[in-house]
Formats: sequence, structure tokens, C-alpha cells
Amino acid sequence: MSETPAHRLLLVHAHPDDESIGQGATMAKYVAEGHGVTLVTCTAGEMGEILVPALEHLAADKEDGLGLHRKGELDAAMAELGVTDHRFLGGFGTYRDSGMKWHEDGHAVAADLPEDGTGHENTFWHADLTEAATHLVAVIREVRPQVLVTYDEFGGYGHPDHIQAHRVAMYAAQLAAAPSYRRDLGDAWDIPKIYWGAISESRIREGLRRLREAGDTTTFEGMDPDGDLPAMFRPDADISCEVDASEFVERKLDALRAHATQITTDGPFFALSNNSGAEAFGREQYRLVRGTPGDASGDNGWETDLFSGVVPGP
Repeated sequence: MSETPAHRLLLVHAHPDDESIGQGATMAKYVAEGHGVTLVTCTAGEMGEILVPALEHLAADKEDGLGLHRKGELDAAMAELGVTDHRFLGGFGTYRDSGMKWHEDGHAVAADLPEDGTGHENTFWHADLTEAATHLVAVIREVRPQVLVTYDEFGGYGHPDHIQAHRVAMYAAQLAAAPSYRRDLGDAWDIPKIYWGAISESRIREGLRRLREAGDTTTFEGMDPDGDLPAMFRPDADISCEVDASEFVERKLDALRAHATQITTDGPFFALSNNSGAEAFGREQYRLVRGTPGDASGDNGWETDLFSGVVPGP
């Protein structure tokens, strides 16, 4: 029987590829350091766009096989990052990608339900909150993480599944800590620190500036390094921690490549890495929303370790 790692991180994401985009370098770093890393993915991303022409037959309005394919992509991405504990909320197929559409203000919103009543009943956006959270309670009490990472209340850019993942994760953290709630799921566990994934406004401005100086005007088209930015980019005052995992950038990029139906190697993430350098692309930021800050000796008075200040142990 393997020994339980002294430090344990739980990440809750909506679809395959979200984890690699947001925290891929951090995940690889903590695995390499011997920490426990558990990923819970809430849906299989059945409604995602397909960037590989040969796989267009998997689309939801055709064979509807994208979810199973993306499960394989997630397996490959986790192998690149070294993460061996990754699960789907409630088991694969329990919740389905809800889809989305773009609002005129530039952020994502929930997609319209089909007028003919053919919509799927298990879309994540319409999941019962307590039921979904209880699935996660079982994972929390089993893994006993000291740190939980999920989205903010807007899901970064408004995707309904990101917002629902936020709600489920935050509610599950409360329920898991209540000794009288579902005793059959194990002993109560109160997660010491909860973070929301974030992107520093100053870091993205720096990256955009390098792109524009290099003559790239199409990556993140319309974003001005000195102008207004979408809500997913947070003022530095909101950031609590920056994990420098720049030495693991190649693993992050390899994980992104594994999500081939969703991410292309000539897309914005690879362009940003090429022009901003591995160091910048491998620094991932977080907002501490529960718990006591640890050693804030990094840039801008930020923590440099999500586990800073927590007591290791079983």
C-alpha cells in the first residue's frame, strides 16, 4: 500500500484541457516534488469545438463521440504532467458539457436549450447542486487535501460549466467539513486553504507587449497591452500566490498538445510561450479565498507555494 503524501492538492475543473491551461505547470511541479495531486473533471467536454478536421464526425450533432475521445486526451495530458489520480465527478458520463454561446459583451453564457425538447437532461449547468457537491465530498474525505483550486464565481470568462464547477467545489468544501453530513462518506475534512485560479493583469500585459513587439497582432486579437482587459485577468492586488514552475513549461506544453481537438500548436498559448519565454508562461497565479496566507516573500508580496503555512500530514 502506497504511503499518503504529506501535501495534497485537489483541483476541480469543468472540462478536459482546462486543467492544463490553468495549472498545468503547477501540477507537474508538485508531482515532481512528491506531493499528491488529484484532478476532478466535471464533464467530458462533449460540446467542445473540434479543431482536427478528421475528427469532425465526433461532434455532438453527428456521432456525439467527442466526450469519449477527450477522455483519452485527458489521460494523455495527465501522463505528460505525471498526474496519476484524475477522476470525473460522479464517474465518467455522470454530467455532460452544457455548451455555451457568446454574449454581445464578449463573455460566455449558457447555451439556449433546444426548442424541440431534445436537450440532454444531465447537462452540468442544470445539475442538482447538492447531488453534485456530494460526489465531490466523497473525494475530499478520501483524499483529504490541504489545498483546493477551482474557478472564481464568474468561471474566468463566464462559461456556465466553469461557474457550476466553482459552485460545486465551494459547497462541497463546506459539506465535507460538517461531521454530521453523510457520515457514510467518511470522516469530516476541513480544507485549510482554497484558491481560485487567476491570471495576473501585469503578467498578461507583459506577455501581450512582447507579442506585439515581435510583430504578432493576431494572437489574443483585439487585446491592447495598455488598454482594458477581460474580467478573467485580475489586478495584481487580487493575487495571493504565484507558483514559479517555469522548469516544467515543456510538460505543460506537451499536456496542451495532448488536447489536440481543442488546442493547436499555432494557437495563442504556444505563441505566448514562444514570445514571453518559458519563465513567464510557467508562472501561474492564484487568489486565496479561504485560509491563512503563508510566506509572502515572492514578487508583489505574493506567496510562492500553495502549501505555504499548512501543516503536512495524513
